[in-house]
Amino acid sequence: MPVESPAYPVNLLLEGRRVLVVGGGAVAAEKARGLLAARAEVHVVATEVREPVRALALTWEQRPYERGEVAGYRLAVACTDDPAVNQAVFDDGEAAGVWVNAADDPARCSYTLPARLDRGRLLVTVSTSGHSPAMASWLRDQLAAQLDPAHDALLDLLVEARAALAAEGRSRPPADWRSALDSGMLDLIRSGRIAAARERLHVSLGLDDPPSTESR
Repeated sequence: MPVESPAYPVNLLLEGRRVLVVGGGAVAAEKARGLLAARAEVHVVATEVREPVRALALTWEQRPYERGEVAGYRLAVACTDDPAVNQAVFDDGEAAGVWVNAADDPARCSYTLPARLDRGRLLVTVSTSGHSPAMASWLRDQLAAQLDPAHDALLDLLVEARAALAAEGRSRPPADWRSALDSGMLDLIRSGRIAAARERLHVSLGLDDPPSTESR
């Protein structure tokens, strides 16, 4: 896939799904940790599997990659220092319909990995479509300074309100949610006034019987 091709962003649900990592060094360990955090079932194949990989909760085999074996997986990552091996994994993935990422090699990728920022259940990703991973990481770090625990608490209130609307058999258009988010709820949460933020959200969304708040 040429690096100039437009990317379609998705969040893959990998829990319980088999993922192959070809390579056993530091980069493989980094990629495997991210996959394990998504609860994927990770298997590593490499001519040398180093200790940082062996220490992870995955399975591994110390041997060369065998042509065609990627077909037994839902997703694959190629991170060896041998371009021919990475090319073989990519070619096999294309033949079998398996998505392959080759670390730092966009030409051998059918998907790329963005820089990611986790704040509880809030996930923010930044991508440059493979042009500059360094810039993606830099932008992620800039965004990290803007996010704090209040955002996760805000998400709690939104989840609660969404469930309340569903219980009433109703929904609200995106503009109403955006209006609520722009209403100063985050500042209320940061000042410790969770109940006031909740009431403001309920009023904005027209929910029945918004909870009473502390005096303000």
